[in-house]
Amino acid sequence: MITINNDPFQEYQKDFAYCESIIKKNSKSFYLAFSQLPKRKAQSVYAVYAFCRRADDLIDRDNNQAGLRQLERQLLDFNEGKVPNDPVWRALSVVFDNFPMVTAPFFDMLTGQRKDADFKQPETRKDLEEYCYYVAGSVGLMLLPLLTERPADIVVPAKKLGEAMQLTNILRDVGEDYQMGRIYLTKEDMTRFGVATTMLKEKQAQTQLVALWESLAKQAENLYEESFEMFPLITEDCRQALASAAFIYREQLNIVRKQHYSLFDNKNKVSHYRKVQLLKEVKSYLKSY
Repeated sequence: MITINNDPFQEYQKDFAYCESIIKKNSKSFYLAFSQLPKRKAQSVYAVYAFCRRADDLIDRDNNQAGLRQLERQLLDFNEGKVPNDPVWRALSVVFDNFPMVTAPFFDMLTGQRKDADFKQPETRKDLEEYCYYVAGSVGLMLLPLLTERPADIVVPAKKLGEAMQLTNILRDVGEDYQMGRIYLTKEDMTRFGVATTMLKEKQAQTQLVALWESLAKQAENLYEESFEMFPLITEDCRQALASAAFIYREQLNIVRKQHYSLFDNKNKVSHYRKVQLLKEVKSYLKSY
């Protein structure tokens, strides 16, 4: 690992700036939320995000399984104290030197990407929940050491928040995922609600599909609420940022509803104006903590 000097975040500011550019370009919502953190914690989140974005892009954008294997080898080296000569890894090395980080959830996230690379439609909700942990609940565990002094005490709600966000992604991107050859709606649910694959192929948000969508949306909303139980143990200077990320992400479900379940042609993004409103709602919500 990198030897700590008086201010390693300053020494590696170019690497952190590189990571910041990645989150700023790819997730305006997360950037708006986590930029509210104290500077070092914000920079650390950007580094974690940059790793996750790299892993995700290797599969979703590039279909590059060899690249994913190389990333895993780099993570193995990093775990042994050998820092790859790359801005993301250099930034992460500073983060690991300054916070009680662990690599296990990083490996889990790569497992999730392999599931996408060798995609199989989930059979049951349990299968879907397992997938959501690997690609997103794992990210919640990555961030915990940055956001709390008692990470071991809130592992369960942190995983729930990540899983809620992944379900939101799935519900937002039904049409886009189908075009990529992926159906994350479970076979069990499609049978239960009478949803045929032809509805997705023909871009028809029929009553059955809306009912299935709402069933999963309710599960996601319950997970959000249950995850908020961790706020008392989140460091006070991090609560606003974490709650903002959750509130903005959750709002995507309401946007889909307001767009009359336009699952195939609209991206269903939360407007900047609405995000600003949500930041105000977060401040009011957190007064109870």
